[in-house]
Amino acid sequence: MSANGQNRHARTSRLARKLAVAGTGAAVLALPLIGASTASAATPAAATTATTAATTYPDNLDGWIRESLDIMAQHGIPGTYEGIHRNIMRESSGNPLAINNWDINAVNGTPSKGLLQVIDPTFQAYHVPGTSWDPYDPVANITAACNYAADRYGSMDNVFSAY
Repeated sequence: MSANGQNRHARTSRLARKLAVAGTGAAVLALPLIGASTASAATPAAATTATTAATTYPDNLDGWIRESLDIMAQHGIPGTYEGIHRNIMRESSGNPLAINNWDINAVNGTPSKGLLQVIDPTFQAYHVPGTSWDPYDPVANITAACNYAADRYGSMDNVFSAY
């Protein structure tokens, strides 16, 4: 863990996600040029649309929730900002490195981890493609937990206690 308390892997994963999104935009810009017979195939309007499509999120609780909501929308996973935020504050007080080392899960060797206190088997079973496989990664943790809550309760919005 780094001196500022953040997991180096989680920060690197977020940077890689941001670079992947930026790289996708560059690929979209290049596509109209491939096989084009004239330079007019790539219009300024197309370039503007492709570059504005990449969204950046702040590296904080608000940004993690908003990025998760965008990924959830792409995968049809229901949930609202308010429902996710309420559960995060109850489960971890917003600490992405939170771990529960005292409950029955911990006694059984699978402590709850991250913002929404997900155990590893649940995280792996409900992992959402396009997110990190690190359960401490805030976006991956939120998205997997919301996927689980949607399957079990209909939505994270329907969760009002430990789940």
